Amino acid sequence: MVFQERFTVTTRGRGTYPITEAVQERVRRSGVQTGMCNVFIHHTSASLILCENADPEVRADLERYMNRLVPDGDHLFEHTAEGADDMPAHVRSILTAAELTLPVTRLRCGFGTWQGLYLWEHRISGHQRHVTVTVYGE
Repeated sequence: MVFQERFTVTTRGRGTYPITEAVQERVRRSGVQTGMCNVFIHHTSASLILCENADPEVRADLERYMNRLVPDGDHLFEHTAEGADDMPAHVRSILTAAELTLPVTRLRCGFGTWQGLYLWEHRISGHQRHVTVTVYGE
């Protein structure tokens, strides 16, 4: 059995946005008891992360680290067609993930106790981000 559905996340700009429940809802609707769930983001300046979900300071620390690692306006980058955050957003998305695959057990993704799934917006301004969830199994 294969189930696929796309949803949209409206971001307000750079930062992490929880999508665990949106993905879990699609897994429930799939009817798959045992299988795999693939989550894919259709963008090159946003990404997906599986991260600590109990303390939001973890995601804030990740944002600060990424800002240090790939700063906006770095003169190294020639691709600045959409502003100083354009190429850094692409680099950040490549360093993280465009897709994640999770186990499905009893109509749920098998997250660890402290894990959550997040869309990580790498642009300063807000965007409409599209995510596809594909669930396959029995």
